Amino acid sequence: MERAELIKLAARLIRESDGLLIGAGAGIGVDSGLPDFRGDNGFWRAYPALGKAGISFYDAASPRTFESDPRLAWGFYGHRLDLYRNTVPHEGFRLLQEIGAALEHGAFVFTSNVDGQFQKAGFAADAVCECHGSIHHLQCLDSCSEDIWPASGFTPEVDAERCRLTSALPNCPHCGGLARPNILMFGDWDWNHARTNAQEAALKRWLGRSRRPAVIELGAGTDVPSVRAFCEGTKRPVIRINPRAPQLGKTKGIGLALGALEALRQMHVALESDGFFGQA
Repeated sequence: MERAELIKLAARLIRESDGLLIGAGAGIGVDSGLPDFRGDNGFWRAYPALGKAGISFYDAASPRTFESDPRLAWGFYGHRLDLYRNTVPHEGFRLLQEIGAALEHGAFVFTSNVDGQFQKAGFAADAVCECHGSIHHLQCLDSCSEDIWPASGFTPEVDAERCRLTSALPNCPHCGGLARPNILMFGDWDWNHARTNAQEAALKRWLGRSRRPAVIELGAGTDVPSVRAFCEGTKRPVIRINPRAPQLGKTKGIGLALGALEALRQMHVALESDGFFGQA
């Protein structure tokens, strides 16, 4: 089927829905200039110091590294925290907001991203579920308490060439030990998921109200398929937007081999031409 016809079908799925469920993986951030960590080569292009040392993404994104070499671990996560704080979300986030605002029950986001870009773009905090946590929140490495606190008081200074934190390490306010990001890492048994549990409860309540949500999945990969599995589990047709892996398999829906921003622009134009934004 021609791409133009697929866009029209996607627009029709949205028009016939009563809410917008957004599933987002790392690929949605590429149009904002965020690095693509796909495979070790992509990761090492973003962090050449780790490439020279042969340190993979799985090794860097591990609680073991916080224990064995905290300045390296916080060099990696501190750089990312600073990057996400300075990144401007691309136009596609606004287009998603406009589509959601035209539907009865608005929009809700389910994302594996830890970057906080949806909230930064203006999505309500209580309409976002971050299934892997958030880099903008911290917890105690030793789990001395169940507390999770904002990372707003931590301003990392990083030697990018060595990928090492040069400023003071962040501390737990209770025990004084090392703080870590409130992120689900690889091989992580101590991630405090209380914040994400509350978000999941809010998502469940929203799904109880929106009985016919349109499901748009953007930039969700297959290596860590959390978002893909969630979107497929809704049993709703999925509008899968992925330039590398748009295939749907047995899942019903539409696959678009496009980047997130380009696909959203085309769908927004199709909806606008049908008078969709005048129905709210």
